[in-house]
Amino acid sequence: MARLEITRDLSATPERVWHALTDPAALAAWFWPHLDNTVETDPRVGGRYRIAGPRAGIAVTGEYLEVDPPRRLVFTWRWEDQDEQSRVTVELRPAGTGTTLTLVHDRIGDAVTRDRFADGWRDCLDRLATLPL
Repeated sequence: MARLEITRDLSATPERVWHALTDPAALAAWFWPHLDNTVETDPRVGGRYRIAGPRAGIAVTGEYLEVDPPRRLVFTWRWEDQDEQSRVTVELRPAGTGTTLTLVHDRIGDAVTRDRFADGWRDCLDRLATLPL
């Protein structure tokens, strides 16, 4: 199984970053916005989420495993057209007037898939960093 870790320093407070991670409209603003995405979230343990990019014919879904606002969010990740499921952990730490976000995506089947996830997460987190949170 493969694992990736990405860290970003963001200029927003942990509360604002948490909002961007869990609110459907805020999440839609940075996660695949170029795909005319639709986002559904129910950020509670056992709650589900779905992010779909209809223009590209892709969708990801999963279940929230840990919800500790505004510090830690853990959820499963599964492409709707695949059976393999992985796990994403996001930790937020105050850093001055901003936040250090650490994302760990693990339980990934192989290194090639991990590298694709790394490219995708970097792209999404770069967009998150540019939003006026």
